[in-house]
Amino acid sequence: MPAPSLPAVLPVFPLTGSLLLPGNYLPLNVFEPRYRNMVADALDGERTIGMIQPRRADPDDDWGLAEEPASPELYGVGCAGRIDRCEPQPDGRYLIVLRGVARFRAGCELPLQRGYRRVRADYAEFAGDLDESERELDPSPVLAAVRAFSRAHGLELDFTLLSGLSGITLLNGLAAALPFGPAEKQALLEAARPEERRGLLLSLLEMGVPRGPRERYVPPTVH
Repeated sequence: MPAPSLPAVLPVFPLTGSLLLPGNYLPLNVFEPRYRNMVADALDGERTIGMIQPRRADPDDDWGLAEEPASPELYGVGCAGRIDRCEPQPDGRYLIVLRGVARFRAGCELPLQRGYRRVRADYAEFAGDLDESERELDPSPVLAAVRAFSRAHGLELDFTLLSGLSGITLLNGLAAALPFGPAEKQALLEAARPEERRGLLLSLLEMGVPRGPRERYVPPTVH
């Protein structure tokens, strides 16, 4: 690390509530001009974009609903994703799907390029991310916990599908998909190893989703 295929200068897409993990897929509807520029430049280059959360504008806003400043402070860790699919739209938007490759620690921020932000990315402490999908991880504790969680919160989940996933795929998919707040998402992202992420996810499932204005919560798959 850093692997030759991962750029040292990384364009970043700050998005509250977003969680991209190695091997996960994240669909995005990109419509802001600066982010359309970012996607166009990535397609012409290394096809890699860093997803990272902005820090909360309001420390008491557990759901990240407060209006963010134009260039909010960023968390220190994000995840680099490669554009796996891209569908340019007639109105200039891009429908893209990112596939998570490896997490990065954001270093110094560079001047804006065509309106979007860039950071120097250090991947060294996340060397294991590149072969994380090959790790063996027992899925049974997560399956049991998410069954109890779904009953308690009235969620309809396809357990036939979930039961067929590998332990890592199940863990990372649920970490991204379940409606935890931005701080919990960030903690799941920063967990050093899959085993630690599983322990944290199990704790969050046991505690349940924090009470908050869920009717206003927007899943972080569209921007």
